Amino acid sequence: MKCIYYLTPTLDSTKKITDDLHQAGIDDWFIHVLSHNEAVLKKEKIHSSNYLEQLDLLRFGIFGVISGFIVGLIATGLVNTTELFGPDIPNIAYFAIILFFTLFGSWVGGLTGVATENNKTTLFHDDLESGSYLIIIYTKRAAEGALKEVMETKHPEAELAAIDANFYNPLTSLKRI
Repeated sequence: MKCIYYLTPTLDSTKKITDDLHQAGIDDWFIHVLSHNEAVLKKEKIHSSNYLEQLDLLRFGIFGVISGFIVGLIATGLVNTTELFGPDIPNIAYFAIILFFTLFGSWVGGLTGVATENNKTTLFHDDLESGSYLIIIYTKRAAEGALKEVMETKHPEAELAAIDANFYNPLTSLKRI
């Protein structure tokens, strides 16, 4: 699946685009709209984006897990070499140390991600602040041509802003077209 990003200037245009995409057979599950004012989207019954598209929870969570795991391995090595708790520590204690630091890293990474704007939608931050709407459409590669045709023929006001080759990979970056 690909992820295609379109910027639209007005709420009316966004509403018409989502209606046309529904008529083309694309469900709400595959259409997400990001706006500076989420309340307007709910009022118009436009499917808004989710927290994974708005916040960097997954990316920082993954970094936190990896960092915590590495710190856990280092701490386990230090406990083992210094014999801090004595010479006969059961293996389960070492696994508990690694698990503790991994979970702690995940928690800290998740909290950092909740406080950070998604690195992919950061590209459109200024546009969203100025009142534009970002339509994120998930589509199969085979249906991409039909989607682009609908957008070009019915909605020339919508700007093709970016195409992501992955359905959702938080570790990749996105380039604006």
